[in-house]
Amino acid sequence: MLLTITCTHQPASDLSYLLHKHPGKVHDIEISTGVAHVFYPEVSSARCTICLLLDIDPVALVRRSSGPRGNDFALEQYVNDRPYVASSFMSAAIAKAFSTAMNGRCKDKPELVAVPMPFEVEIAAIPVRGGEAVVKELFEPLGYTIILQRHPVDPQFPEWGESRYFTLRLKNTLTVQQLLSHLYILIPVCDNDKHYWIGQHEIEKLLEKGKDWLPAHPAKEFITMRYLKHQRSLANQAMEILLQDETTGSATEDDNPEPEQKERVHDLRLQAVRDELLQANAKTVVDLGCGEGKLLRLLMAEKQFEQVLGMDVSYRSLEIAKDKLKLDKLPTAQRKRIELIQGSLTYRDKRIEGFDAAALVEVIEHLDEPQLAALEKIIFKYAKPVDVVITTPNAEYNTKFDGLPAGEMRHADHRFEWTRAEFQQWGNRIAEQYNYSVVYKPVGEEDPGVGALTQMAVFTTKQMIIGMNRFLSYGK
Repeated sequence: MLLTITCTHQPASDLSYLLHKHPGKVHDIEISTGVAHVFYPEVSSARCTICLLLDIDPVALVRRSSGPRGNDFALEQYVNDRPYVASSFMSAAIAKAFSTAMNGRCKDKPELVAVPMPFEVEIAAIPVRGGEAVVKELFEPLGYTIILQRHPVDPQFPEWGESRYFTLRLKNTLTVQQLLSHLYILIPVCDNDKHYWIGQHEIEKLLEKGKDWLPAHPAKEFITMRYLKHQRSLANQAMEILLQDETTGSATEDDNPEPEQKERVHDLRLQAVRDELLQANAKTVVDLGCGEGKLLRLLMAEKQFEQVLGMDVSYRSLEIAKDKLKLDKLPTAQRKRIELIQGSLTYRDKRIEGFDAAALVEVIEHLDEPQLAALEKIIFKYAKPVDVVITTPNAEYNTKFDGLPAGEMRHADHRFEWTRAEFQQWGNRIAEQYNYSVVYKPVGEEDPGVGALTQMAVFTTKQMIIGMNRFLSYGK
């Protein structure tokens, strides 16, 4: 199977710097079932072409297989098109051969990384389940000009009709990182198959490689389903993340507008939540919707918290949190205290169960009604921490914002903003339904008429309260 990428940027030979492959050499790269050969058939200032040729060993392919991949026929693992067509093997080879370029790095000419260049791509041959319409649905929204040549089943027997194999030619002007990310994801989507087991990690790969274009793609659901090999549970998780704004589930200190205060409002929220967790004597805490890790940093500064877990739907926010917390540089003992994970608050996740306390700082207002109902069950029925601390905007305080029209919310991604009565009505129902007690507290300066900017609810399991009362009575 052969992939060629031609660049006509001036000078076109800059492509060799971007792809980190010397044009005067043939590069042989070991892959799981063969060898990928990378070479340049033409290099000049006007035009540069690089080829990725996969040499798949059919015997190795069978030996690595645990059985038939599909249910087409019993001998599929022995008689198939995998060594001869562009498939997920090609995607794996792209990731291995051009990993530096895919990560947006160029040592010798870093200024080229963000430069859009005119590219021509040819893939021979690529299987497409769904034909020409699928190719257009995938590539046209990304700005590609498409030329397709469909191959017959057998030229000697035209009555057999057309096959599902095409020679695909693409033209577009974009960065090399964008080009590679498109090919990496969309080649196996065209094929509608994968040569390896699909698990949770595949969601992370999809979201990372497609983070700059997939959320806005009109066929994102179709792409997600095929990329995850039609595993509905995984596709639902990925789609929920794609459909949420990057701020969803993250601390929203930039909610606009907010009044200028001597101390930033979001800092007050975080300090108030930390103080509640300290007062609750919690030793293990999960920060749900941890964002860039500001609450985590406060918790790590307190020796009382022996284990701290941060979970967020946004992979990008977690990467920022990792950098800001300097996890790679922490002493071993400190590093064992903290963990960051990606996950959704509307699916049960056993990784967040068993903690003394949970915090949700400015999270619930980003969820619509079905998502909020799912979160309630995930937190209070399944995870069931002893203490839960939740903050959310106080809608009554919005009248104090001069630039905020009546009835408008503070942030475009908020699905609702509750008054104090509405928040308490919700919290009281949760407490009664899941056997918790709840108290409500203002966060920040409190106005006599409209309350504080932020409202907080602190839930505690009634079993804990009963046990503490018995302990105190016994002590007397």
